[in-house]
Amino acid sequence: MKLCRNVMCWALLFTPGLAVSATTPGPAPAPVSKFDAGLAKRLGADVRGMRPYVLVVLKTGPTPVPKGEKRDAMFAGHFANMDRLAKAGKLALAGPFSKDPDGWRGLFVFAVETIDEAKELTSTDPVIINGEMVAEYHVWYGSAATMMVGEIHEKLTP
Repeated sequence: MKLCRNVMCWALLFTPGLAVSATTPGPAPAPVSKFDAGLAKRLGADVRGMRPYVLVVLKTGPTPVPKGEKRDAMFAGHFANMDRLAKAGKLALAGPFSKDPDGWRGLFVFAVETIDEAKELTSTDPVIINGEMVAEYHVWYGSAATMMVGEIHEKLTP
């Protein structure tokens, strides 16, 4: 009888698919971290994965430029300026608003810490220089991943 019991125990212990353990379970394995220190550093992330920005709301200005060559050139310069600032790592995100009753025209998200730095960057934009638009500034603390919008966007446009 004793032999029969030992054989049954061995059979239970070594039968594939049976979860029988002779020991107590140890600590659960540590979760695998997805943290990428190099990426965090490249994007300027702090310990929370965040960073400072300045949001700039572009609104209709006091001196709209009439339709024509001067306006076309101004907007060509506006887009060229945004491209330059994005390539320099200063402009994380930009885009227009739909028709807005309050005159909101567009948004810049600058990867800078202060409003003074953002003002210096917007002062190079032809729509600001010509009075077509005025800028309203707001300090914002957001995900450092915002810095990747331009990089990802390039992969979405043919």
